[in-house]
Amino acid sequence: MLRSSAAFAAPTPTAAVGYQQLRAMGYSRKTLKAAIDSGHLFHARRDVYLWRGATPRQRSAARIGGRVDCISRLAELGIFVLDETELHVQVAPNASRLRSSADRRTPLVRAPSTHRGRVHWRCTGAAPDDTVTPLVEALAQAFGCQGVRATIASIDSALHTGKVSERDLDLLFQLAPERYRVIRGLIDGRAESGPETYARLIAREFGLPIELQKRIDGVGRVDLVVDGWLVIECDSREFHSTWEAQQEDHRRDMALAARGYARIRVTAHQLFTEPHVLREAIRGLLATRPVA
Repeated sequence: MLRSSAAFAAPTPTAAVGYQQLRAMGYSRKTLKAAIDSGHLFHARRDVYLWRGATPRQRSAARIGGRVDCISRLAELGIFVLDETELHVQVAPNASRLRSSADRRTPLVRAPSTHRGRVHWRCTGAAPDDTVTPLVEALAQAFGCQGVRATIASIDSALHTGKVSERDLDLLFQLAPERYRVIRGLIDGRAESGPETYARLIAREFGLPIELQKRIDGVGRVDLVVDGWLVIECDSREFHSTWEAQQEDHRRDMALAARGYARIRVTAHQLFTEPHVLREAIRGLLATRPVA
């Protein structure tokens, strides 16, 4: 007879459990099969079971033989990443018998590329039964997978959302490759989005003072102000696609002009794929600004 749903509850949704543990909890072969059939348990691979709360990424990583790591770990927490399409998995340096993320019977080396993920062979401070790596480790790993600018944006995002603290940065930059430690001074948790971080890093190249999230009377908050007069706003389809949103953008532009500000609007796509567009726009406006 199938147990009640409460009997299948897991104290830690991200923890995996083995067959002997389940038997010690009172599961028989019959009730274990019933739990799997009903979705209360997920059989990832031999002697590895996950509870119902496990995410699709955690299931796939466990099936491979590791933990959700790097960019995939950040994406699960709602932290900015540049591209989350590929599954990143941490496995122990001596791990063996890795499997396809889609089929526990298929060795990883024989799996199609879409089911292999990106495997990171390294040690971790995660608990042996955990299906995810610690966030600070994932952030440090991301430097090698999405580049410096994107990882700075990820760290900004983690700080802004309260997922990590300033104190956590000490450990993060100890774990990161030494060549990246010099960029700690570029981290700024005031950035409210990845594109804002990209815009700030580009504007910083000109050596001028930059204000973030500045409030201007009659306008509201703006993303960045460079040199006290040049406003940079980062647009995304999510917040600027409706006619009402576009009307508000125009109102803000007119209010900025009335107060002596120049304004550049740049899209997230341009920042990620054509950063030179913003760089050239800033350079052009700086060249026309009268010297005080």
